[in-house]
Amino acid sequence: MQPIPVTPEAPFAVRNPLLTQRWLDLAFLHWAVDPEVVAPLLPHGLVPDTHDGVTYVGLVAFRMDKVGWLGLPGVPYLGSFPETNVRLYSVDEYGRRGVVFRSMDASRLVPVIIGRLGFRLPYLWSRMRVRADGDMVTYESSRHRPGTSRAYSRIAVRVGRSIAEPTELEHFLTARWGMHNAFSGGTGYVANEHPRWPLHHAELVSCEENLLAAAGIPAPDDPPVSVLYSPGVPVRLGRPTGLTPRGPVPVPPTAPAKPRTAG
Repeated sequence: MQPIPVTPEAPFAVRNPLLTQRWLDLAFLHWAVDPEVVAPLLPHGLVPDTHDGVTYVGLVAFRMDKVGWLGLPGVPYLGSFPETNVRLYSVDEYGRRGVVFRSMDASRLVPVIIGRLGFRLPYLWSRMRVRADGDMVTYESSRHRPGTSRAYSRIAVRVGRSIAEPTELEHFLTARWGMHNAFSGGTGYVANEHPRWPLHHAELVSCEENLLAAAGIPAPDDPPVSVLYSPGVPVRLGRPTGLTPRGPVPVPPTAPAKPRTAG
């Protein structure tokens, strides 16, 4: 099945959300990678989503704000915290495009526990800070958990002018209307809905990190091919749907190609 076209607005409405939240002060950093490199890292039933034969790994730092359950008001303290994700891009047998999280660092322990136990998401407890000073935004993260590689990230971006009309690649990297995840019975899909992203050009001032390597992705040698910023959007997330039992992985919808830059 061909992937559903990339659209700047959500293709599915989330009418009875399981969760509501806001994603604020987002920095999107992306590197091109060969689909064959990341295919083994995806859950069963998924293949890498590609743009012009290339897939991407994203490092996305932001502030989660006022997470609310089942239509209840968002929680200001436990539901508000910095987060930094390493994510890949995926397509399932229904043609739904999504993201697969390889790691999700967050600074609140309770949401980390709920995310790991309740949703089987790769949340990790970290010391984190997001600071804005004029047009400069910095994101810092260092994992608490002992016995790991002490994975960390230190990112600084300078926010530039707003983007009136994103390119096809910028839409591909940001307009992701769902998450694929390995649940207990197989691979499921969780849809999200939010307004069109308000995007800005951004300059990467500095980036020191080993989160990609800790997530099993070869550390890139080159700078990211795309750096974007968004002030944020309100988000509605649905319940897991379209469970695909564990089994053979379907044939990719497009043949893999070499990345345009080293990944």
